[in-house]
Amino acid sequence: MASVPSLASSVEQRVSDALVSALPEAGAADPLLRRSDRADFQANGILALAKKAKANPRELAATVLEGLDKGGVIKDVEVSGPGFLNITVSDEAIIRTLAARAADDRLGVALNASAGTTVIDYAQPNVAKEMHVGHLRSAVIGAAMVEILEFTGEKVIRRHHIGDWGTQFGMLIQYLLEHPHELDHKGGDEEASGEEAMSNLNRLYKASRALFDSDEEFKTRARARVVDLQAGDPQTLELWQRFVDESKIYFYSVFNKLDMDIQDPDVVGESGYNDMLVETCKLLEESGVAVRSNGALCVFFDEYKGPDGNPTPLIVQKSDGGFGYAATDLSAIRNRVTDLAATSLIYVVDARQSLHFKMVFETARRAGWLNDEVKAVQLAFGTVLGKDGKPFKTREGETVRLVDLLDEAVDRAAAVVREKAQDLTEEEIAERGAQVGIGAVKYADLSTSASRDYKFDLDQMVSLTGDTSVYLQYAYARIQSILRKAGEARPAAHPELELTASERALGLHLDGFGALIAEAAAEYAPHKLAAYLYQLASLYTTFYAECPVLKADTPGQVENRLFLCDLTARTLTKGMALLGIRTPEKL
Repeated sequence: MASVPSLASSVEQRVSDALVSALPEAGAADPLLRRSDRADFQANGILALAKKAKANPRELAATVLEGLDKGGVIKDVEVSGPGFLNITVSDEAIIRTLAARAADDRLGVALNASAGTTVIDYAQPNVAKEMHVGHLRSAVIGAAMVEILEFTGEKVIRRHHIGDWGTQFGMLIQYLLEHPHELDHKGGDEEASGEEAMSNLNRLYKASRALFDSDEEFKTRARARVVDLQAGDPQTLELWQRFVDESKIYFYSVFNKLDMDIQDPDVVGESGYNDMLVETCKLLEESGVAVRSNGALCVFFDEYKGPDGNPTPLIVQKSDGGFGYAATDLSAIRNRVTDLAATSLIYVVDARQSLHFKMVFETARRAGWLNDEVKAVQLAFGTVLGKDGKPFKTREGETVRLVDLLDEAVDRAAAVVREKAQDLTEEEIAERGAQVGIGAVKYADLSTSASRDYKFDLDQMVSLTGDTSVYLQYAYARIQSILRKAGEARPAAHPELELTASERALGLHLDGFGALIAEAAAEYAPHKLAAYLYQLASLYTTFYAECPVLKADTPGQVENRLFLCDLTARTLTKGMALLGIRTPEKL
């Protein structure tokens, strides 16, 4: 089915046509339509046009009003202030437009005609290291953007750029070669759970690190082992692969707790670009984009200077011949643009890496890998803070393990569900607890603009009141309860009925879903979708309090209110799904 034009776009087009008729010399005119608390919409564009044409704005507004085609959509218009138009749409138009949305599986949301291919780089844990609270935001924000972009018609390629290369692997592999008895933690090939796999790797890492720091001869052997790894020595590669595989078992167990689907082909770590590094450096040096400085291959920028006033370079290759993150990131851009045919690259990465990515993107532009047709964006995110407003740490000052946070969120949520549950079994309470707890963690993150820091406060996150996912989930569950109790009555649109103020407010907000999705996709702003859904649940709560549904005055009114309930539920569940949050039928 074709997308459904919103009432806002219909009104905007009618006012624009009237503006062109009233002032033909101005050409196409933007009426600057917005929602208003004085009417449904306010058109503010006449003032600027009148100034340009040296006309009286109120007189121009009156002319526009005279030529305005109301066409069953616009009920009333009044001129206010210096030529503003306050516009009220008809009740019939609201219900007819919503009925068209309800008839479509996509709720009338348009597909982006100019959609391209986006590679989104998110959820990037490190091999042989536990995931901590710092990994949460990249995973949650990235997964939401994948869903939102795909829903608008974008082809999305997921990339999880895991840290699976570098000095630490020489250290780990050398330790295992010298202590082979520590290799099998379960004896034989019995597969470990995610937690066990990481526990084993942690233990090995600490032991090898202690030896590396205390024994110079071991340190020398470990560094030589890095060279063997980079050269592709079979025995070294086999052990390296063991570390990667064990880490993946753990990664997937954590992502599973987060209710996120991470597919193995999408995991392309630093090692995936090894074969491109030499060529990347060659291309940069031959083109003059990078130059040798004290033996290192560097890219210099006039705008980026260190504390001493000297330019801060991007080091692509170190003086000893080793490659840094820049070489890998630039090779990844080449791969994503050339082999994956990306038109957009999104990096969901901590804001503290902003300078690195500005330099990498500018280097790629100078090399011609990024241009007007291919853009790269860092979707930079802020820090997760504790209740005290400081970076989130344990009492011992350690970084908080992500698994511990998620488990605690689920336990808190299960307690809330148990307290409210009427007819749920223990198994259902546990299932709902997971859906509510993980949803609460995701929503707290996604309801904050990515660039801002936010406080991790589980008490607030699982609250039934306020801007929380639990509030939205309960609104959805309440609607499902009403629909179950409706008996013979079915949701049906009745455009002929007069609407109350709370019905109108709910209806107009429902009609804005498509425009909001387009905005969230274009601006890479999942927090705007979260804000829309919270307002939707709030408007529904007001409607529910003021408008009896099953005990409405007439059968037609019952059906119409059930229709509003049903479309609200469908919009909530679709919006929440795009954020990666489930909506249980019962809570």
